[in-house]
Amino acid sequence: MASTTAFKDRNLIAVIGDEDSITGLLLAGIGHINEHQRKNFLIVDSKTQISAIETAFQEFTQRKDIAIVLINQHIAEKIRPTVDRYQEAFPTLLEIPSKDHPYDPSKDSVLKRVQKLFGE
Repeated sequence: MASTTAFKDRNLIAVIGDEDSITGLLLAGIGHINEHQRKNFLIVDSKTQISAIETAFQEFTQRKDIAIVLINQHIAEKIRPTVDRYQEAFPTLLEIPSKDHPYDPSKDSVLKRVQKLFGE
């Protein structure tokens, strides 16, 4: 069993999403800027470079204060190889729908791994 020291300081949720998703989650109180001026969210629009999305994903998955990374599924599709390679338990990665893009379980990498484990 994993030691509690591995995740005891993880108390933030990070989000990579479209403006509507980020706005809703910020209004719910998830926004945070640390002492190094690093945010725990990235707003992705049509002008956002794929490299910026990948950089934010790498940063959020390596930070020791983040417990969960939420990413809009249509944005995860833009960096699908990177998302599919991510195998760590912490921070947990969850793909979420957006207002304009419904959730598609066939594209969710976490769900695919679970189905594989259960032989489905």
